[in-house]
Amino acid sequence: MMYSFGMHIRPFSLERYFARHEFTAQRLLGSSDPEAMSVADLLEMEPGAAARLGELWLGYTESAGDPALRRDIAGLYATAAPEDILVFTGAEEPIFAFMNVALGPGDHLIAHSPGYQSHFEVARAAGAEVSLWEGDPEHWAPDPAELKRLLRPNTRAILVCAPHNPTGFLFHRDDWLEVVAIARGAGVWLFSDEVYRGLEHDPADRLPAACDLYERAVSLNCLSKACGLAGLRLGWVASHDRYLLGELAAFKDYLTICTPAPSEFLGGIAVRHSEALFARSRYRLTANLDLLQGFLERRQDLFAWRRPVAGTTTFPRLRQGGAEAFCAALLRDTGIMLVPSGRFDYGDAHLRFGYGRRDFPEVLDELERYLQ
Repeated sequence: MMYSFGMHIRPFSLERYFARHEFTAQRLLGSSDPEAMSVADLLEMEPGAAARLGELWLGYTESAGDPALRRDIAGLYATAAPEDILVFTGAEEPIFAFMNVALGPGDHLIAHSPGYQSHFEVARAAGAEVSLWEGDPEHWAPDPAELKRLLRPNTRAILVCAPHNPTGFLFHRDDWLEVVAIARGAGVWLFSDEVYRGLEHDPADRLPAACDLYERAVSLNCLSKACGLAGLRLGWVASHDRYLLGELAAFKDYLTICTPAPSEFLGGIAVRHSEALFARSRYRLTANLDLLQGFLERRQDLFAWRRPVAGTTTFPRLRQGGAEAFCAALLRDTGIMLVPSGRFDYGDAHLRFGYGRRDFPEVLDELERYLQ
């Protein structure tokens, strides 16, 4: 039987892949979030927090987000006030809201590629045209000169992901400032997906948030990636464009309306201790990445790779065969899940490795034994 729904949008390939395999695979080697923690461990970061959580009132919360939480989030930025913050459920909801509020038929979006499918597919479903600004697969850096060439009279927004998923690329500071200058010169929104900000492998490489550099920038973040707290489903946008924030808040009324009170309470603890959570994840990431580098250097017959500088993922190229078939055989034979590049609309030659989990060394050993 065929069904017809009001909004015609292509199925989210990556999320459908995870829905099939994430909780049935024996081992995960392609996940983008770092090792999570328990509620008890998070509560231990603030004395008395467990008692306060037990007393929490479970009514509706403010649609823009708890004022204290917004104040704490604003403190993560150099120039933001609480009124510049709008809280959402995770990161996917604000992406969906922005694309529907900012773009429509006849508009044009430039999106960083390879990338998360919702970065471009929601815009297409809203009727906008999309041009992909692709990174060079040798080092994954997109060319700012190409970004200028992609601009059109009807361009309304540029979307970038920094640090980048799935490649682990991070702009050099001068290139980042040039991207901001291009957006400002064109008078378009700069939607910056910064969910891995804080997981630069060298903290000195951290870039200024887009919203701190440009009045029409929108900085997206959440607690799922850099803080490793995906189960809280808490995200936000930061922007000085108050009119846009108002439009996003009105659109959110048709989505979740408000975020859960327990998530806001626990999220506030995470935001206040975010640097400690970043450091916790970063320690594991760099240790695991050293192991991955050794593995990939031993198997240069199978993989071509450049070491990432940020985030939790990397995107090696298979030298032979297809990524989809490789991942299917690996899952069938070992129970290990990797993610093929077709799930990012990027051909069939790359694999996404995620190296933020605690069991990464053991799973990598299993993969190496399988390949031998």
